[in-house]
Amino acid sequence: MIKNYFKIALRNLIRHKSFSSLNIAGLAVGMASSILILLWIRNEKSYDRFHEHTNEIYRITAVASDDFKAAVNPAGMPAELKAKIPAIKNAVRLSHPSTNAFEYQDKKFEEKRGFFVDSTFFDVFSFPLISGNQATALKRPDALLITENFAKKYFGNTDPIGKTLKINNEKLLTITAVLANVPTNSHLQFDYLMPMAAIAKTHNDLIQNTWKNFNFYSYIQLNRDFEANEANLLALESQMNALYKSHETNQKITFHLQPLRDIHLHSHLQVELSDNGNIQYVNILSLVAVFILLVACINFMNLATARSGRRAKEVGLRKVVGAARSQLAGQFLGESVLISCLSLFIAITLVWLLLPAFNYLAGKELAIRLFDGKLVFILIGIALITGFIAGSYPALFLSGFQPIKVLKGQMKLGGKGDLLFRNTLVVLQFVVSIVLLIGTAVVYRQLNYIKNMNLGYEKSNLLYVPMKGDIWNRQTAYKSELEQNPLTANFTITNDLPTNLTSGTINVQWEGKDPNAQVVIPSLSVSERFFEVFQMKIISGRGFSKDFRGDSSNYVINEKLAKMMGLTAATAVGKPLAMWDKRGTVIGVVKDFNFKPIQQAIEPIILEPNRWGGVVAVRTQPGKTEATIKALEKINTRLNPGFPFSYSFLDQDLANLYRGEQQLGSLFNLFAILATFISCLGLYGLSAYMAEQRFKEIGVRKVLGASVLSVVRLLSIRFMRLIFIAILIAVPLSWYAIHSWLNDFAYHINLSWVVFVIGSIAALVIALLTISYESIKAAIANPVDSLRSE
Repeated sequence: MIKNYFKIALRNLIRHKSFSSLNIAGLAVGMASSILILLWIRNEKSYDRFHEHTNEIYRITAVASDDFKAAVNPAGMPAELKAKIPAIKNAVRLSHPSTNAFEYQDKKFEEKRGFFVDSTFFDVFSFPLISGNQATALKRPDALLITENFAKKYFGNTDPIGKTLKINNEKLLTITAVLANVPTNSHLQFDYLMPMAAIAKTHNDLIQNTWKNFNFYSYIQLNRDFEANEANLLALESQMNALYKSHETNQKITFHLQPLRDIHLHSHLQVELSDNGNIQYVNILSLVAVFILLVACINFMNLATARSGRRAKEVGLRKVVGAARSQLAGQFLGESVLISCLSLFIAITLVWLLLPAFNYLAGKELAIRLFDGKLVFILIGIALITGFIAGSYPALFLSGFQPIKVLKGQMKLGGKGDLLFRNTLVVLQFVVSIVLLIGTAVVYRQLNYIKNMNLGYEKSNLLYVPMKGDIWNRQTAYKSELEQNPLTANFTITNDLPTNLTSGTINVQWEGKDPNAQVVIPSLSVSERFFEVFQMKIISGRGFSKDFRGDSSNYVINEKLAKMMGLTAATAVGKPLAMWDKRGTVIGVVKDFNFKPIQQAIEPIILEPNRWGGVVAVRTQPGKTEATIKALEKINTRLNPGFPFSYSFLDQDLANLYRGEQQLGSLFNLFAILATFISCLGLYGLSAYMAEQRFKEIGVRKVLGASVLSVVRLLSIRFMRLIFIAILIAVPLSWYAIHSWLNDFAYHINLSWVVFVIGSIAALVIALLTISYESIKAAIANPVDSLRSE
């Protein structure tokens, strides 16, 4: 019997090629979309789960205030936690990412992805070594551990173990191990590691074993027998906080344990090590995947019922010769599962072809591995579930035909219940499509708003060069060279860039400050021309100047800090202010500017004179950017020959801050188009069904003088009503979803009715174009063909 069903299914597919193609295409595109999203979600949820002790590893985070939650903590904390808390098996510290210049023979590169780490690094994390001894690789202070790609870059296929690299044109480091390339689904991304012992005698925090400064990332590994439930973790955090208070009684800092596996999707702290993902985006795209697959199933149902009249006699004959309804339902379900399986093979092919483009949009390195047992099981499950869902209604509908009425020609298809159900399906399809279309428009507008937003300074034509190597000792000569060249003369020096400031201090005092208040206030050390180069507006007082010797102890603050001090911009000038116990005077108030991503509201900031160096920012003249870069390279090469020249653009750094939103926008564009395409297939199926049902009626109307336009209007009006119903449902749904997303931004576009109108009109036009084909085809058909048997 199954063999017979299979033959019939194949014959039906071959006999009705256009119907089969539409059905398979709709399901294949829907499955391909869902598989792409599934691969993306699996990657997002797989971060840091490859470590052997993943479930036992936690990162220590610090909370100084509601606005300042950081991923860093003091250098002296981890060792004492391990010594005094029995539940902690191991601890490891990482420095901030370290940028260094490495040289081997004639190869010289600047490497930005490195860390100083404790010798317990490999006891906690499971980064495999290709060569070298894991137990001893970090023991010697001049050790250098490199990844496979790093090794090939400098040594080709030669074994690098024991070879030396010169670092920063100063000392030699010996390569003690080669690691496998770090997986892309790790929040720790590095190309090389160096032992913490290398800076133990030069880094003040390590020398003093301080509990005051927060400059290290610390991870602990709990004992395997520790039950990590909420109550036990809270008790452990209480022990940590008690230890901290025994060292620092004045600062109100609390520490928390963050599971390693939660960092990528659930952590958005200050001073993060990498650009983390967002669980909200995972949830959004999960829903999109489900809805697109649902739309594909609806499309199948509509196309199946559109040709139900052609199979009515088949059902009647089968029932007459003894077929039970369950057997017929099984046959139709089997056909839909077969179509679903064929669609799966096509979908996998589509995914394989589209993955490079999808990876480009999503910023990933995804791959579909058919030898992955879990993935294969999921894909087969998707095919079977899709087949059963898509075929359930057609199976019940077709198997319910009464043989007597069918064979007598008295069977009336498309009753009220059937019509209501299919209309509901079409409405659901277009609700999904309209929500995605409106969402795409809003994401695009928000990204455009971010791109063009006035940050309080002019971000274009600003490039910067980090000061490194010999430049630190030749700053006077460096400044002189920059000033003498017209291309580079418009420069300033700052210790950091106002793009994503992640550090701050609570050691700020002013008259009338609440002694119990603990506000973390960021700061910038800037040279005299900073406000001019960045084109910031001083709204009261003045900026720093070489003409005033006393400026070395003075400050410029922003409007937000003036307001926090209970002052206006005008009254703040001349007031005393102390930072890090260094007393000075407020000489100016700068107009508020964004120095963090616009998801965060503008915070108070203090600007002080730069005395150490850091980053040289140059505003280039229009059309002379390339010439300016060459001039900077020439100056840097002359004064700093041991270091490769490197530069970046400020606006590119700002764009990188919103990479997640840009990727979401690109994915929304893609899946909105695919969902609308599948919905149109379903609408096409229903319009074909309606044209088939009213074929003779149309013939009669044409004989009586009906025009093509009136026939098209007759067939289209019902669908237009369905689209209007979909719009009425989709608009409030999309408003709610979009409003929730925009609330993550402190600064965002205002939701305008225009977006909803444009999205709705786009859906109407697309639907009308889809319906028009079958409507016009039916309207221009020769009425003789439909009435000849009457």
